[in-house]
Amino acid sequence: MKKIKIVLADDHPVVLMGVSEYIERDNRYEVVAQVQNSTELVEKLQRLKPDVVITDYNMPGDEAYGDGIKLIEYLIRHFPNIQVLILTMVSNNLILSRLYDVGVAGIVPKSSDLKEILVALNTLAKGQSYRRQLFHSLPSVIECVEPVEDRISSLSVREFEVLRQFAAGMSVNEIAHLLNRSKKTISAQKISAMRKLQVTTDHELLSFCITMRFIV
Repeated sequence: MKKIKIVLADDHPVVLMGVSEYIERDNRYEVVAQVQNSTELVEKLQRLKPDVVITDYNMPGDEAYGDGIKLIEYLIRHFPNIQVLILTMVSNNLILSRLYDVGVAGIVPKSSDLKEILVALNTLAKGQSYRRQLFHSLPSVIECVEPVEDRISSLSVREFEVLRQFAAGMSVNEIAHLLNRSKKTISAQKISAMRKLQVTTDHELLSFCITMRFIV
């Protein structure tokens, strides 16, 4: 029986090792490569042509491929025959819905049991997409109060991406260069996001992003 070839992408070696060992307990699957950034991922997909790629959402990127929505859209567009399964800690329903909209085959939360990865792979092997109930819980460091959920849900995908890079320590100029947008556009999206989140200073914004784990 021909094995289903899988490429794993995550910037945490422990995650790669654990997921790889667990998947290969099932002799239907073979992990043919493990990578830790988007450039390595694209190179492996071009060379190995696997059946499935399991990738983190947040991962060190570069100017060519980036990460997050930018990377996922690139993978979907350039490797239409490879099923993309997202393994992530992101819990923003807007982002998760967007991932399904662009064509990912499934999303598995990192907080779930490893068994769910095999459940998702088995679903993909049948030619079906894996769709679980969208995440609803917020990080425990902030109580799950409705106003906080509403503020986060009001962010656009582009605003969320800007905040994620800002929380990772990038300046407006650096974000504009990374996302291939103008400084004016990035600044406007950041200001809009601050208004929606009801924060008034960069310090308050950074604290909110870190607390809400925008850069997991």
